[in-house]
Amino acid sequence: MSSLIMFPVDGDKVFSGLWQNEKSKGFDPPHQSDTRTIYIANRFPQYGLYTPQKFIDNRIISSKYTVWNFVPKNLFEQFRRVANFYFLIIFLVQLMIDTPTSPITSGLPLFFVITVTAIKQGYEDWLRHNSDNEVNGAPVYVVRSGGLVKTRSKNIRVGDIVRVAKDEIFPADLVLLSSDRLDGSCHVTTASLDGETNLKTHVAVPETAVLQTVANLDTLIAVIECQQPEADLYRSMNTFLIIYLIILISEAIISTILKYTWQAEEKWDEPWYNQKTEHQRNSSKILKFISDFLAFLVLYNFIIPISLYVTVEMQKFLGSFFIGWDLDLYHEESDQKAQVNTSDLNEELGQVEYVFTDKTGTLTENEMQFRECSINGIKYQEINGRLVSEGPTPDSSEGNLSYLSSLSHLNNLSHLATSSSFRTSPENETELIKEHDLFFKAVSLCHTVQISSVQTDGIGDSPWQTNLAPSQLEYYASSPDEKALVEAAARFGIVFIGNSGETMEVKTLGKLERYKLLHILEFDSDRRRMSKGLRTLCMAYREFTPKEYEEIDRHLFEARTALQQREEKLADVFQFIEKDLILLGATAVEDKLQDKVRETIEALRMAGIKVWVLTGDKHETAVSVSLSCGHFHRTMNILELINQTSDSECAEKLRQLARRITEDHVIQHGLVVDGISLSLALREHEKLFMEVCKNCSAVMCCRMAPLQKAKVIRLIKISPEKPITLAVGDGANDVSMIQEAHVGIGIMGKEGRQAARNSDYAIARFKFLSKLLFVHGHFYYIRIATLVQYFFYKNVCFITPQFLYQFYCLFSQQTLYDSVYLTLYNICFTSLPILIYSLLEQHIDPHVLQNKPTLYRDISKNRQLSMKTFLYWTMLGFSHAFIFFFGSYFLIGKDTSLLGNGQMFGNWTFGTLVFTVMVITVTVKMALETHFWTWINHLVTWGSILFYFVFSLFYGGILWPFLSSQNMYFVFIQLLSSGSAWFAIILMVVTCLFLDIVKKVFDRQFHPTNIEKAQLTETNSSIKCLDSMCCFSEGETACASVGRMLERVIGRCRPSHVSRCEISLSSLCCR
Repeated sequence: MSSLIMFPVDGDKVFSGLWQNEKSKGFDPPHQSDTRTIYIANRFPQYGLYTPQKFIDNRIISSKYTVWNFVPKNLFEQFRRVANFYFLIIFLVQLMIDTPTSPITSGLPLFFVITVTAIKQGYEDWLRHNSDNEVNGAPVYVVRSGGLVKTRSKNIRVGDIVRVAKDEIFPADLVLLSSDRLDGSCHVTTASLDGETNLKTHVAVPETAVLQTVANLDTLIAVIECQQPEADLYRSMNTFLIIYLIILISEAIISTILKYTWQAEEKWDEPWYNQKTEHQRNSSKILKFISDFLAFLVLYNFIIPISLYVTVEMQKFLGSFFIGWDLDLYHEESDQKAQVNTSDLNEELGQVEYVFTDKTGTLTENEMQFRECSINGIKYQEINGRLVSEGPTPDSSEGNLSYLSSLSHLNNLSHLATSSSFRTSPENETELIKEHDLFFKAVSLCHTVQISSVQTDGIGDSPWQTNLAPSQLEYYASSPDEKALVEAAARFGIVFIGNSGETMEVKTLGKLERYKLLHILEFDSDRRRMSKGLRTLCMAYREFTPKEYEEIDRHLFEARTALQQREEKLADVFQFIEKDLILLGATAVEDKLQDKVRETIEALRMAGIKVWVLTGDKHETAVSVSLSCGHFHRTMNILELINQTSDSECAEKLRQLARRITEDHVIQHGLVVDGISLSLALREHEKLFMEVCKNCSAVMCCRMAPLQKAKVIRLIKISPEKPITLAVGDGANDVSMIQEAHVGIGIMGKEGRQAARNSDYAIARFKFLSKLLFVHGHFYYIRIATLVQYFFYKNVCFITPQFLYQFYCLFSQQTLYDSVYLTLYNICFTSLPILIYSLLEQHIDPHVLQNKPTLYRDISKNRQLSMKTFLYWTMLGFSHAFIFFFGSYFLIGKDTSLLGNGQMFGNWTFGTLVFTVMVITVTVKMALETHFWTWINHLVTWGSILFYFVFSLFYGGILWPFLSSQNMYFVFIQLLSSGSAWFAIILMVVTCLFLDIVKKVFDRQFHPTNIEKAQLTETNSSIKCLDSMCCFSEGETACASVGRMLERVIGRCRPSHVSRCEISLSSLCCR
């Protein structure tokens, strides 16, 4: 609040010149490489040789591709992936040399993966193009050829004169030339930049402020001189791929060596039924060895799951829609739902270890609210628009109370002790009413608030608009505190109507009063104070005689025109004026926290996530909000690293803090750092600074520049632990830290969408972060971890029998499976169950996950994708493969006839038997991993097995004319005609899965995880579950295990559970 007031009505239009990072103005610009010279309206010198500088245009481009470069650029990006490049090489090898499998077996899956990925990435880039076009196509007016020309934002050129009307968004970086106000001022809100809704005042230089018409501006010849513009999951997958690549190469080398070892005997080198040609006998042994090695490499290459990548891409792309469909993430007041701008980071939502958040507009609403006041030592609070005192006072009367009731509400402050600077006000009844009136008049007049009335098509004759009701007036201010106080005074009956030049007008209970503005005493940081929690201001007055005022006026003029030490001289004059004041009272306002911010931060802390607040606010404001939102606890030991001036001082302070953390027997510490001290700490003492920060439960950095925020996040990212970081902000100044963090969250605030557009995910409120991490992040991580490891498991099951088969065919590179089966195994027969699992699986109720944040710790540090679990899945795949192969071999490998006509099974029947057992086993294995059954799960699980049987019957039961050879003709039908084969299939499937079930039962019984304990709690049953298919009943307390399993399998939904359906699954299933 200012001691005196002046703030003009906002101009409707401003004229600005396009520029970048204004530094100075002049007509003789130096020719330096680090500056740019801009000629207003692009009026270049007509004399001498002048080459205009080339500047980029005003288009915003966040897209990655164009129509012309999409295909080559996307192919280049995709083949940079190791797996895609590897399969391209395998495909080319199959084309160039004689291999045991057709090139189609590698080419078709590769084409499918590349196509699906290209479609997904193309769609996401198309959305970015639409967003860019919306901004670039916005209409703007520029001064060209003596008139206003309507054009689009993307067509603005550096040097153009742009007209910006009231409430319009600046289309580029601009320098103010003039406004429609006589003093050349305008008031700008930077909410889209930093989330601040208060106004900033800008004033044009006098030489251009007078140019208020297009004609005058068109004659302007000027130059501006300014500075040049300033400038995951796949890690685990790649590790697993390297391991499997080593296994693949090892198998190929072993097979090649064993082949030549076997062929060392003459009878196996050239048997009578397979004589070599003359060319083969004379060919180079080295080239033959390489050719055989490549052939084995092609034969075993399916151990590397190419379809894993396309499944992961589809899972991420389709899974991202569930975030937008979740009604719990929908904000009804603003009609905003959660948005996913990048679907590649879904699983990292479940791995966050650090959250970096902005304060203003992210934790707070950036909306100051009047809370309490104290008038003449009596506390008041606002209740339902009325002022209510904390209790009756001895001097109160009906007149007093009726006066107060005609005002409205005030919040209770502690009685203010009278200091030596204040005299006690009179206590009688008349004086009390006078002081209440004077208090609110001071609130209504001592500010720099501007006013905007209801807009009409015409311009009113009167500048005052005195016929408008208070509800029709809209206030704007550079200080949100002042705006809140002026609005409160208006509710209490003293309404600020407006100002014009040196005159201000208020309505006091309907009576119009005018006041002459004499001076404005601007606030500075030394004269503005605040308390913890509430922002308080003292209201006081002092009467001057005409002689005293003349002296004050002279001192102010001298101080404001001083060429040296102007700030100090003004401070001295302000100090002289603001003494011997009569205290009227005090006000308290609060920056309203967003709903459930405290609960969200506490939940993040319980989940093991460290929360850092990075803000540009001053120290007192930031600490106050940190305490009120629960970021800092009252019992927390708060450490401070502020106001450091040298490297040595900063280093010593850091060592002191480190010792205090070690010596203090306090569970939690908090750290406060300011921007200057942070710069010193990061310059030479990064390691020591990080040591202090890591031992603090909460860190708050104040007075931070946007680039400093990003630098802090980068410092944490590159630390030895390599933690996953998340940054959340709402303004354009938060974009740098949002883009620096692994996961960027944009808050869709009241003003501006830069943060939301540049983030990976956008939500309407900070409180939605808990659901996003604890539920969606948890589910996505569990789903993707199971998906990745299941893919490697089923491909080990798939290719290991092929390797074992070579020991029984003299390493002749004979394939065990038909080429069609090789191609369709990952594409059709086993792809849908795991895809649906990765989209719909809920291993625990979402409400349990959100109410128990500690469960988030169980999946942190990438525990589900650890080497231990990966090796378990791999060994499980090898054990199942051995059972498939040797179980089938013992059944038909001893010249035993299993058919009624005495015929014996051949090699294609043997391979088909292994393949059939394998398809059933890996599909049922997926069923055992599924906890959340829906009709879609049943359809794709049992449907996949059924599809395999139906396809095999048609494929092997008909002579297809377009196939050159049909080895599988009548093979599958013949296999299924044997009862022994059916018995063997069932026996091998049960044998494979029985050991897995026993292990699960043992682990659940004796070593249950926290998640498994929560699952058992959810069932409300003391019966121990055998596996996921029979776990988690629908609420029964004493159901038999078989009944619960059957109920689970048929997917019955009780009406009482329908209300618990998640929006992301509401059309699919219910719990």
